Amino acid sequence: MAEETPRKTVEELRNIFDLTGKVAVVTGAGGTLGHALAKGLAVFGADVACWDIKTDIMEDVVGEIKDLGKKVTASAVDVTDDASVKGAMEDVVKEFGQCNIMVTVAGIGGNRQPAETFNIDEWQKVIDVNVRGTMLCAKHAGAQYVAQGGGGKVITIGSVRGFLGHPGGYAAYGTSKGAVHLLTKQLATEWAKYKINVNAIAPSIFWTPLTQQVRDNPEMVKIFMARIPLGRAAELDDFVGACVYLASPASDYVTGLILSVDGGAVAG
Repeated sequence: MAEETPRKTVEELRNIFDLTGKVAVVTGAGGTLGHALAKGLAVFGADVACWDIKTDIMEDVVGEIKDLGKKVTASAVDVTDDASVKGAMEDVVKEFGQCNIMVTVAGIGGNRQPAETFNIDEWQKVIDVNVRGTMLCAKHAGAQYVAQGGGGKVITIGSVRGFLGHPGGYAAYGTSKGAVHLLTKQLATEWAKYKINVNAIAPSIFWTPLTQQVRDNPEMVKIFMARIPLGRAAELDDFVGACVYLASPASDYVTGLILSVDGGAVAG
């Protein structure tokens, strides 16, 4: 008969969300969601390497993480460029000594257009940033985790649009997020042997510059809200708990999950 796995002590249970001693990379850290998640990870103890296309847009998040007493860096990284991501990961290891958590927030919405007239170059740009960018960041994080002896967390950012079609012109964005969801499951399956956990957060709509095109259209806002049982757009802090959970020991037996933080949108 197999022996029962030893239970955690009370003190270990109290600390299952503690990220002290961990190093997190957050891509798109200069954006609204990336900023919130980078700060949230720092609140729970992680040091943070912030990546975005330009460093000046990360000044606020860097300052806030410093104020929390955590180590933080900001690097200009093009997530669609293999050499850029590889070099940035090498810099993280030089600066922090390791990497334990990768959160792939960097992404674009693109211009929502009817599928029958969709500009294919615009479509490809969305695919490149959202899918290729996610893959490259996960790839180099995974390689580093293997080099460290295994273990580590990858958290991708999907979307409810990756589950369901929508009349709002989502042929690029929805397709890209559906690909992110399957990529998440693929990597979880491949990397389980290394004890690397790969999961996704799938948000419903929240108000940022990327969703201003929707917010500016009252009829489209009505369509979106009608599809969310809780009846409101998400708020940034709604995603922090999910990210900390997936980054922490609390989720060590969770991999390949697409965690919908969506007010019930996917439920119906």
